[in-house]
Amino acid sequence: MIRVAIVGATGYTGSELLRLILHHPQADLIAVTSRAEAGVAVADYFPALRGHCALTFSPPEIATLAAADVVFFATPNGTAMQQAPELLQRGVRVIDLAADFRLRDAALWESWYGMPHACPDYLNQAVYGLPELNREAIRQAQLIANPGCYPTAVTLGLWPLLQARAIDPEQLIADVKSGVSGAGRKASTGLLMAEVNESFKAYSVAGHRHQPEICQTLRHASGQPIELTFVPHLVPMTRGIEATLYARPMQADSDWQALFAECYQAEPFVDVMPPGSHPETRSVRGTNLCRLAVTQPRPGGLIVVQAVIDNLVKGAAGQAIQNMNLMLGLPETTGLDGMALSP
Repeated sequence: MIRVAIVGATGYTGSELLRLILHHPQADLIAVTSRAEAGVAVADYFPALRGHCALTFSPPEIATLAAADVVFFATPNGTAMQQAPELLQRGVRVIDLAADFRLRDAALWESWYGMPHACPDYLNQAVYGLPELNREAIRQAQLIANPGCYPTAVTLGLWPLLQARAIDPEQLIADVKSGVSGAGRKASTGLLMAEVNESFKAYSVAGHRHQPEICQTLRHASGQPIELTFVPHLVPMTRGIEATLYARPMQADSDWQALFAECYQAEPFVDVMPPGSHPETRSVRGTNLCRLAVTQPRPGGLIVVQAVIDNLVKGAAGQAIQNMNLMLGLPETTGLDGMALSP
């Protein structure tokens, strides 16, 4: 059994990670930490876990965490980088679900996240945990930077086209919509039901911190300069991301459907849908799937890719477990074979 500890499990991502880890047949959850809730039974804090988890929240002490084989950080940005180096030195594998190790450039990280990086020497050691692009590196990794939810959907949608050099990499548009859980479990007027319900808005149009992550990943994977217009939106639903992506083709005619099917034919968590499909967020709710559809509305015109994921699963906790499975030599789908929740 794999001994697992979760740091900061009181948010939406942490609670989803708990749900999935408790279902994982090879995981033994030995610690769940929270400074604010230390001493509180996990099942009292999350009633849905009654009968499934007998642990209490404990402080995030190194001595406790070092007893695990894998430590997940489901914490705010800036937390994992404080404790990860000592855990890594003790031989513990670390998977950070926040952004501490996603960007390779410490100065760029500071400019977007507003704080100096505590361990910049580890930025190049971290492996970006998008299995569809970095599977072999993940198998050998000790430190995983779990991708953001927006970058997961956008990257999986654009990757086949960039890999084939079939589109102009400097004219990319990502129009992306997210459910409210993507903003985290914190008190904020803008996230109240009366503010979000029956409304729809764009935000961070001038610059979202996931944009440099997306561009870095696509640039590294494709070897091409990337120019991306990325506009996120908040929609009145709890879970889900829908990315509508636009790209200018470099050639007049191609079988885009065949290109996507070939690229993802062996991927257990990417579903390329039939021609004419329009994937829905509810079709992936609670799963680690990314569903994709590609079309070219008019000959010679822009290519349109639609990608949907559950932001808490493939966009966070599920992908983290997918990475753990790869790191520990388990079948990649272990503990992640659930079907979507519907309706």
